Amino acid sequence: MPKFTITLLALFSVFQSFAQEVSTEKLLKIYLDCNICDQTYMKQNLGNVQFVRDQNYSDVHLFFLTQSNGSGGRSYEIDFIGKNEFESINYKLNFTTDTNMSGDDVRNRILKNIKLGLVRFWIAKGMTDEVTINVPSVNNEEKKEEKDPWNYWVFRVGANGFFNGQESSKFSNLNFNLSAKRVTSKNKFSMNLGFSENKSTFTFDNEDIVSVNNNKYLNISDILSINNHWSYGVFGRIGTSTFSNKDMYWSLKPALEYNFFKYDKSAKKQLTLSYRNGIEYNKYIERSVFGKTSENLWEHNILLGGTVKQEWGNVNGEASFNQYLHDTTLNSFGFYLGANVRVFKGFNFNISGNYSITRNQVNLPAGDISLEELLLQQQQLQSGYNYFVSVGLSYSFGSIYNTIVNPRFNF
Repeated sequence: MPKFTITLLALFSVFQSFAQEVSTEKLLKIYLDCNICDQTYMKQNLGNVQFVRDQNYSDVHLFFLTQSNGSGGRSYEIDFIGKNEFESINYKLNFTTDTNMSGDDVRNRILKNIKLGLVRFWIAKGMTDEVTINVPSVNNEEKKEEKDPWNYWVFRVGANGFFNGQESSKFSNLNFNLSAKRVTSKNKFSMNLGFSENKSTFTFDNEDIVSVNNNKYLNISDILSINNHWSYGVFGRIGTSTFSNKDMYWSLKPALEYNFFKYDKSAKKQLTLSYRNGIEYNKYIERSVFGKTSENLWEHNILLGGTVKQEWGNVNGEASFNQYLHDTTLNSFGFYLGANVRVFKGFNFNISGNYSITRNQVNLPAGDISLEELLLQQQQLQSGYNYFVSVGLSYSFGSIYNTIVNPRFNF
């Protein structure tokens, strides 16, 4: 190829890049701060904006707060936070989804509310030529108040399983669950019924070694609101667990909770202190380490937990204490901390972990455990503690724009 042609191509490429940079500079820069949003769909269907990879490069920071709602969907709050020349513009939009909505319905509702919230910024930037707004025509007919035929009840049924193996081993897992809940501002009732079974088969010297663990449970809770800080409830459960050496168990515990912040602020921050006290019954498959085949136990639990979600990230933590009242030396402590923090442009720090001190394993079977049971994890083992820790850092740099979507070889 002649050198003159190469030079022209290079100049054209530089000019094209410069023209693209100038055109993108005129667009409204947004930072989409949403972990559950379909980012690809938003980039493909939201025009008149330029997506950037860090909030500090944006004209508008779209900060999402979400919580599960009583209909099986989510309640969304979008904070439209103006940056730089738009610092004076700052407001919120709220909307909800329900369990009957498909994934496409959800992402379209999110996109619709993002467009609605950006209108003020497009007006302030003088970019109204490409923006149109449709509103319904006036309807003089009086609207009838909608009545909920289900009276806020939501039911869900699920089942799943997997099977895999090779010549010398095979595994299967089966799960079934049924739930019912009714959530209002004054009352939250939930019921969960479930069954699960894990089966492992290993073939060695023409002999099969089989491990089966199953679990059946029914959990019921009923929680009542007292005011914007206090609530109380009752928690009950019944079931069986081969792993926990329980042929049958049940418990009933009343509870009281105090939220140091108002409950209606829980999407952004909450700090709660709760206390439970009640009876527990265990019937063991094998005689326990305390020589019991069954027993009634009184137990109380204290839990302090909190979470904070802000533009710079989120932090949540929990500390718990459980104790049997017939013998106060039988207790456990649990601690959890999780955080994801933006330290500065492009630099993020995250940490999560938990640590438990366990001195209340009254359900452990007496006698020694075999090597097969140990390796196949057929039974719960005695342990004075357990822990999990994860720490990470990330730093991104380079182009601040990330609007382009290229789905090639994604699968």
